[in-house]
Amino acid sequence: MRIALAQINPTVGDFSGNLKKIKGFVEQAATEGAALVVFPELATCGYPPADLLEKEVFVQRSEETLAELAVLTKGPGRPAVLCGSPMRCESVSGKRVRNVAALLEDGEIRFVQQKMLLPFYDVFDEQRYFEPARKQMLAVVKGQAVAITVCEDAWNDKLFWPRQMYPVDPIEELMRQWEVLPQPLSGHRLILNISASPFWHGKLELRQRMIGALARRHRATVVMVNQVGANDSLIFDGASFAAGPNGEVFAEARSFEEDLLLIETESEVAASRGVPAGPGDRLQDKEAPESWRGSEGEDHIASIWKALVLGTRDYLHKCGFRKAIVGLSGGIDSALVAAIAVAALGAEQVQGVGMPSEFSSAGSIEDAEKLAKSLGIGFTVVPIREIYERFLGSLEPVYHSAGVQPGFGLAEENLQPRIRGSLLMALSNKTGALVLTTGNKSEMACGYCTLYGDMVGALAVIGDLYKTEVYALSRWLNREREVIPEDTLTKPPSAELRPGQKDTDSLPPYDLLDPMLKAYIEDYRSAEEIARSQGVDLELVRRVIRLVELSEYKRQQAAPVLKVSRKSFGMGRRFPIAARREV
Repeated sequence: MRIALAQINPTVGDFSGNLKKIKGFVEQAATEGAALVVFPELATCGYPPADLLEKEVFVQRSEETLAELAVLTKGPGRPAVLCGSPMRCESVSGKRVRNVAALLEDGEIRFVQQKMLLPFYDVFDEQRYFEPARKQMLAVVKGQAVAITVCEDAWNDKLFWPRQMYPVDPIEELMRQWEVLPQPLSGHRLILNISASPFWHGKLELRQRMIGALARRHRATVVMVNQVGANDSLIFDGASFAAGPNGEVFAEARSFEEDLLLIETESEVAASRGVPAGPGDRLQDKEAPESWRGSEGEDHIASIWKALVLGTRDYLHKCGFRKAIVGLSGGIDSALVAAIAVAALGAEQVQGVGMPSEFSSAGSIEDAEKLAKSLGIGFTVVPIREIYERFLGSLEPVYHSAGVQPGFGLAEENLQPRIRGSLLMALSNKTGALVLTTGNKSEMACGYCTLYGDMVGALAVIGDLYKTEVYALSRWLNREREVIPEDTLTKPPSAELRPGQKDTDSLPPYDLLDPMLKAYIEDYRSAEEIARSQGVDLELVRRVIRLVELSEYKRQQAAPVLKVSRKSFGMGRRFPIAARREV
């Protein structure tokens, strides 16, 4: 069978736009002679729709979109379509909505496979909305038996994962049905999986290993069609692919962009004839390696860059914005954010703003100007010293009447970024441009950021990159020409809120800090485990952990973070603010 893998970038709730996109891919696939066109999970409405699913009209519009799409399959030689969508439940008990893969053929909905395994971990909360399927059934497409699954339903192979998340495996259930199929339906095995699988670095390799193991174990061709694009914090890399019965990937769509990939299942089966069924690969550690500095480090860094560019572009465009504002301090973080914004939107759509205070070095302003020139963006300087002094003058009598001791301290430091935040938001209101925050994961973890100050903005572009990763990505960006000034890369990082300030006045060096943070935030290691495995002082580890725990209130008021790691701040990491931190 010739199958078209239609890897699309839907917008949540844009039913007319999504339908137009789907129709375009169906027609393109039809001209290529495809017998079946496969779209991602919840393609009619976009993933994740979240509490929009609680609105009856939203689910109704999804079903209407599916019905309009079914019309495209009517007529001689028209391809069948497999498309993900929410649908109302037929039963009177349980949840009111189901997550389905709908098979459309000859102008009607011929078959519906409801998702059985509903993830409720990390960024997923599908059990909140959907009723799980009670059974799985094989479908017939163009006279051929097909096993249809929705995303998580393919992620519970007991021979691949060290620990199963669910007591049942939908793939196993479907393969048992295959054993009793009559001829000619029981020809080569074909498993179709429609997905909305979010990106983190290392995820593609994990998917391909898992699907390859599944294909070899069941001696089947397995096709995974994944959503591409970004919706809020989540980035979807696409990279749809097909694996043959030998477990090898034989076709792969592009990453981080829409694509239509045509495959021939019969030719792949013929090439793999004689391959015995077997367990295939087995994952020893549930998560794929994430090192940026291994043999595939360059590929990982390039993927992170593409993900952040796509995430920034889609966030602005899907929210109705075309321009961005970045506060340029002359530091590495704002430089990288500006470079990502230019790649996402174009230089003419990005405005840099320098806001020096009396503590800003001349070199920092020069570096910001040099960066703006390198990127080709507009750059405006708005000094804040006079505003800062007026604020201090206004506050002085208030401090005096409250019996507060005079002198320079934390309040005076934080007043500067809060002035800058107010200026950026005023410019945003006047120009209609969106402010991008420039904080990194190390700073957000330790609370080394100012609420309503440098945290002001609509999107935390690099909020899931540790400081050492910011440097790695910036040096990768400079591999062919100097985009980010070398002085920005080499000078000691500083917030420049007081004379001679450096980040190391408040935090351990980042090459020491970041491994501790990663072990605690992403792997949930204890202080003792971190100290022992990394050879660092236990009291230092405890001090770092205390900073992380005390800063939860800041993170819960932060802008959405573009997720590129296994565990990012935001919807995938949920901790209480008011709690005692005894463990």
